[in-house]
Amino acid sequence: MTATAGAPATPSAAPSATPPTGPATGPGGGPADTVGDMVGDAGPTYAASPGSPASPTSVGSPASPTSPGSPASPTSPGSPTVALPLPPALPQTPAPAPAPAPAPAAEGSGPARRGPVRLRALDGLRLLAALMVAAYHYGGRDGEISQAWGTSPREQFPTASSYFAYGCLGVQIFFVISGFVICMSGWGRPLRSFFASRVSRLYPAYWAAILIVTAVFALPWVAYKSVSPSDTLVNLTMLQQPLGADRVLGVCWTLWAELRFYALFALFVVLPGAGRQRVVLFCAVWTLGAALAEAANQPLLDLVLMPEYAPFFIGGIGLYLIHRYGHDALAWGIVGISFLIGQHYAVAELWHAPNPSFFSYRSTLGIVALVAFGFLAVALIALGKFQWANWRWLTLAGALTYPFYLVHEHLGWVVVGVLHRELGLPSYATLALTILLMLALAWLLYRFVEQRLTPVIKKSLTAVRVR
Repeated sequence: MTATAGAPATPSAAPSATPPTGPATGPGGGPADTVGDMVGDAGPTYAASPGSPASPTSVGSPASPTSPGSPASPTSPGSPTVALPLPPALPQTPAPAPAPAPAPAAEGSGPARRGPVRLRALDGLRLLAALMVAAYHYGGRDGEISQAWGTSPREQFPTASSYFAYGCLGVQIFFVISGFVICMSGWGRPLRSFFASRVSRLYPAYWAAILIVTAVFALPWVAYKSVSPSDTLVNLTMLQQPLGADRVLGVCWTLWAELRFYALFALFVVLPGAGRQRVVLFCAVWTLGAALAEAANQPLLDLVLMPEYAPFFIGGIGLYLIHRYGHDALAWGIVGISFLIGQHYAVAELWHAPNPSFFSYRSTLGIVALVAFGFLAVALIALGKFQWANWRWLTLAGALTYPFYLVHEHLGWVVVGVLHRELGLPSYATLALTILLMLALAWLLYRFVEQRLTPVIKKSLTAVRVR
């Protein structure tokens, strides 16, 4: 922050709260978060530079000898020419202010970056991951989408369908982004504020998506079966999977993974207070615990520690440490180990031997390459290599990612059926128009649901009650 030109730098002046260009807050008015998310909060992403020493020209620093209100100069009328008050004032200058900066380094905080950095490129990567998942759901698999097209997507997209099949790896990229963003969002935040931020970010668009999909599937001309009213109500909690209820949204399994990650991070990092050493210890213990859970073959341990998804969340956390403190062998070690374990689980889950009875074949090399792409893309953003990608539309793209992710699959089935089978649009035109329509619906959810409900929910959850 710099002092306003011409403003008196009196010691009582409050530090300026003017944010950098563009909004620096999330929908709830608090520190800007990102989505979730796989889920990331809407709006721009900032990584403030904690520990950055105040500039000698910062508002609120001691007045300089020439500032209004400082002792009169020797040429002031009526003052003796031998009275020179300036030298005694020199020791009060703010020149030594940067000296305390090394203190946080003693705790392993490392060098701090100066000024807030806007991570619009991260919003763009989130949208890319969402489009990858949409391509998979519309053209990279069988199931209900075949009913929507009238035939298998392999017949609709003879060449592209084999590439669309890799789009499911967008979820792993989401998890890496989520690890980065949640670590940034929870740093220096009290538990109550972190909880309010997550709830107000996740639930408004989710509730709206549940109601819209349920209403559309209840229409008599829609061929897809809706879940029971009781299971629909359970879905509003986002706990339908552990409770065994049918899912209204097919993609909500990833939200269940996100919720477990939030709980672990809140309990072991946010509650005791985020710090570099604590976050590194959290990553190390979770990595080891997930490996032991895999070896023990205990369902409860698998449920809590998520061995197959933990490496992606942990890798994102390690990349945030690099973003916050710069190059560090320990943080890079966290990222490297997470990538090695993560690619193992991705290959184990998605690879199979070539078989004509399967819809598609994903090569080991292709799976590992896409996992590496996710880690590398977030790493380059963390290191500031994409600061040139500072286009404002990326902020909107990031805001639309979460609602688009929620509604695109099930409602996409209906739209594809109408556009292709009833209106006769070609396959690629149907695909493009369906994605555009889902993005338009996502904008409506963002504009009229998230922007209105998120601040209300966040304020109500963070309000301090006076007894």
